[in-house]
Amino acid sequence: MFESLLAGLEMALRLDTMLMMGLGLVLGMFIGALPGFTTIMAMAVLLPISFFLNPLVGIPFLIGVYKGGIFGGSIPAILVSMPGTGASVATLFDGPALTKKGKSRKALEMALFSSAFGDFTSDIITILLIGPIALIAMRIGPPELAAVLVLSLLVIVVSGGGVVVKGFVMLLVGLFLAMIGQDPIGAASRFTFDFFAIRSGIPLLPMLIGLFALPEIFAAIEKRTASYIRRSVGRAEGERLTFAEFKQCFKTICRSTGIGTVVGMIPGVGQVVAAFMGYAAAKSASPTPEKFGTGELEGVAAAEAANNAVNGPTLVPLMTIGVPGDNITAILLGAFVAQGLRPGPELFATQSALVYAILIAMLLANVLFVVVGYALVPVFAKIVTIGKSYLLPLTIVFAFAGTYVYRSNTLDLLFLVVFGVAGYALRKLKFDVTPLVMGFILGPVLEYSFGQTVTLSQGDMLGYIIADRPITIVIVITIPFLTYFMWRRGAKLRRTYSDGGGH
Repeated sequence: MFESLLAGLEMALRLDTMLMMGLGLVLGMFIGALPGFTTIMAMAVLLPISFFLNPLVGIPFLIGVYKGGIFGGSIPAILVSMPGTGASVATLFDGPALTKKGKSRKALEMALFSSAFGDFTSDIITILLIGPIALIAMRIGPPELAAVLVLSLLVIVVSGGGVVVKGFVMLLVGLFLAMIGQDPIGAASRFTFDFFAIRSGIPLLPMLIGLFALPEIFAAIEKRTASYIRRSVGRAEGERLTFAEFKQCFKTICRSTGIGTVVGMIPGVGQVVAAFMGYAAAKSASPTPEKFGTGELEGVAAAEAANNAVNGPTLVPLMTIGVPGDNITAILLGAFVAQGLRPGPELFATQSALVYAILIAMLLANVLFVVVGYALVPVFAKIVTIGKSYLLPLTIVFAFAGTYVYRSNTLDLLFLVVFGVAGYALRKLKFDVTPLVMGFILGPVLEYSFGQTVTLSQGDMLGYIIADRPITIVIVITIPFLTYFMWRRGAKLRRTYSDGGGH
């Protein structure tokens, strides 16, 4: 493992990797700073760019977009009380109040440094943990993998933000869509209705851009909020953050980093919950909790350190067993698959140096994060005043062009529109599309693992599992208990989130 780490370090130290990560950070911060333009939309629209780059360049580029977008959402949250991303909702408690006091520069710089610290620390923990977890994952055979995938899909449904029944409906739809095309074991066509274009299955890229990007664009057109922002507010004003002020909040930043790291390893929870938990923990631990919500730098630090600490750990389940931790890592999985790489035990066994190279690049991105953010925060502060009417047409062009250039297939544009309209309708009906995407991505792997288990059992599956794969029995027995626990935990976190949202 240590040799792979050293090899990965050598592979990651490339000029083109650093330049593309820097570009990704700038683009992520730019889009995150626009009210209503989310990180998911940025990732989905920019995803096709990574297909034409070396994996050591393309995937770090998307990671840069990811990191930059999560931080960028704090800029409009602080300046104009409009979170650029859902992850920055908790920053609304103290960020705008600091702006009213003429301390917007201090608030933005506290958000930057606490975000970078939380991200950097959680990335180190990710690199240290991913090797031992991968060694365990390599011992997983088809029965264990099938059981883990069932457990993962159930946890994603019950711990998500929507109604559980709706989540199960979306999961079943995703699993059905995954079955269209060829059987992964026998290669027989099914559910194609003699339509040649889908004989090889529904393409992943139009689905990702359609479900994640187009509904965001439609919603942005519908709201038209950015055009009403007064242009005078988009400034970083006041004195700069001092080291003493950062040091005063350091204990809170460390606490929120720990919270975000743990939350990031749990599929389906995400940055929003981490930010609220970090903020609530800081307020509870403070000797003056009544000051929170009136313009406390500690409140900004707590929320931003927690939501950015989620970024690295979400890659642990993705890299080790091939299970995306949230919808953003689902888009990253799409980037891996398009590059001919399938995250999971096999990738770690055959190309561990590449995995470590990507993780180390992710760590180095935090250094660029501080440099780019510190230099460009005043510029990004002005971005909140840009009217959406200038940017939405360009975003739509990127979505359609990116979909077409990947395979140069005009039918992909039809898939894009269909999934875009469906995604917008589902959003209106309060359906979370994340279980659908997870079911679509993990469905073929689940089916193949189950098919292999049936073949290996030679007609006596129960006897085979009891005699040769007892760990599978343990996983199957824990599925209902762990699913129930995650459902209760998710419901509690959603209540906390709702209470916090009403602050």
